[in-house]
Amino acid sequence: MLNRSHLSPPAAATWRAANLRKFLRPIVLAWPATGLAIGLAALFAGWGHWAGPIWATASVPVLAVLVCEIIISLRRGDVGLDIVAALSMLAALIFAEYLAAVVVALMYAGGQYLEDFAERRASREMTALLARVPRSAIRYRNGRLEEVGLDTIEPGDRLVIRKGDLVPVDGAVIEGLAVLDLSALTGESIPLQQKVGDAVMSGATNVGEAFHLLTTRRAAESTYAGIVRLVMAAQRSRAPMARLADRYAMVFLAVTVALAGVSWVWSGDPIRSVAVLVVATPCPLILAVPVALVSGLSRAAKQGILIKGGQALETLARIRALVIDKTGTLTHGRAHIAASTVVSGTSEDELLRLAASLDQASKHVIAQAIVDDARIKSLELAIPNNVIETPGEGVEGCVDGHHVIVGGLRFVRGKIGNPSSPLDIQRPPGSVAVAVGIDGKIVGVLILVDRLRAGTQALLYELKSLGVERIVLATGDRRDVAEMVVRDLPIDAVRSELSPDQKTLVVLSERKNGPVMMIGDGINDAPALAAADLGVAMGAKGAAASAEAADVVLLVDQLDCVVPAIKIARRSRFIALESVYAGLGLSVAGMIAAALGLLMPVQGAIFQEVIDVAVILNALRALNGPSV
Repeated sequence: MLNRSHLSPPAAATWRAANLRKFLRPIVLAWPATGLAIGLAALFAGWGHWAGPIWATASVPVLAVLVCEIIISLRRGDVGLDIVAALSMLAALIFAEYLAAVVVALMYAGGQYLEDFAERRASREMTALLARVPRSAIRYRNGRLEEVGLDTIEPGDRLVIRKGDLVPVDGAVIEGLAVLDLSALTGESIPLQQKVGDAVMSGATNVGEAFHLLTTRRAAESTYAGIVRLVMAAQRSRAPMARLADRYAMVFLAVTVALAGVSWVWSGDPIRSVAVLVVATPCPLILAVPVALVSGLSRAAKQGILIKGGQALETLARIRALVIDKTGTLTHGRAHIAASTVVSGTSEDELLRLAASLDQASKHVIAQAIVDDARIKSLELAIPNNVIETPGEGVEGCVDGHHVIVGGLRFVRGKIGNPSSPLDIQRPPGSVAVAVGIDGKIVGVLILVDRLRAGTQALLYELKSLGVERIVLATGDRRDVAEMVVRDLPIDAVRSELSPDQKTLVVLSERKNGPVMMIGDGINDAPALAAADLGVAMGAKGAAASAEAADVVLLVDQLDCVVPAIKIARRSRFIALESVYAGLGLSVAGMIAAALGLLMPVQGAIFQEVIDVAVILNALRALNGPSV
């Protein structure tokens, strides 16, 4: 699994710098707070002549740390409003406004500490995913158990997953009953039970008794490792809105310096220019945007929606066109029995029970679908004997003393030696007919279809109400199958029989209608997902390639998660902009008041800190909000 040793040198350097800042910020905050308190105590004790030097001494280290951070930022090409904070402290020290200087230092250090707290609070759900990464597993080999590192696990290894353990790699249950808590991944609060043969996704927590897992992937290739990589990428990314804030910051910096200069020249009082600089320190632009966007990312992660950073969140809020895949996305991607035709004297349940009992011996997807439907109906399946499978055609064998044949109609007829059938078989486009022969007679046919996901029609209408103006179905299936699926859906266009390259062209052609969202799940969808303004992958059971190419991964295998994702994105973006405009408006008002002599430097520092606290608290609203 992933840890710091898997980071690239630049990422590792960034990680070390971030941790150094986290270590220093409490110290930087404590220094001016202590100095302010000691200076006030000296003032009230009658030693006022010591108060100024004490406050200056408490301010200088914060100014030095701030200058170092500014130099580092300038080397990266980032110019921010930290420069205003440095100018205000420097001006206050030069003009002997020592109390203002230490208050600005305290407010700046406190604002940075508050920003750290807000971002930790905002990213709590994503950080929790990283904190849960396991380091080792219990492997069963040569008759004994051994604890091994995850990097040593290979496909085909047998692991023992104890109660409370996190499933470290993808695999399948081979012994016992797995009772899994997926809430940290999908938000689903009800534990999932997986029987022998069922697939298990890494990252789930075993809340039942111990079970044995047969691994199917290496740790680094498993679902949870991919999720961790996506979360790390999301935390490192910067949104266009954040970069836009930097450009606004440059304008704001120029206006601040100009206003400070004008107020000094106009009034002849340099203290007014100091007050103007103090009021502008720091600024909601550098606080509100990251906190609001990270809050949105964290809220989405809590609901099983993994958004790969602020840029994807912003794009999601502006979507105007949707291109959607059919198999595994609009539909379940798995066949279900939709109808059955039987001859007199045989019940539908008995037909299904005998067919499913025989199909237990086959790994064909249609055979497994028949078995699953029989289990859903709680039919008691028998153990088949003398099984012979013809790959791609069908299977025959003995079940409860009956000779049973299951497969395509031509295959079953050929085995029975009877070219005709009394059954009237009518099947819709895209369906599969499976004939069942018992003791030399064709006694029934099962019709299997890939069903539309429940609530799909309501979902698409809701997307329309959210401003998605055009919805296009893009599928590799035949035209008649595609048109049957979308018959009652608000689909504006159907593109069928497409290759992966042609799906990509469909996505590109829809860009004329605005930002395009592509939803898919298979490997063949990966190019189109990458080409779209925003790619959304059905990641719970979808291919790893599509999840890596997408900007949003739905960890819950439910298409209707797209609606809350859009609502969260729009709310987060609105709150970010709201915080910026309100904060800037109040800051400008305070600067004008300072220029007119209505605010002194100390008052300006306190006023600006109130603005910053209000802005951060408002940005944290993106963590909550109306039910989605």
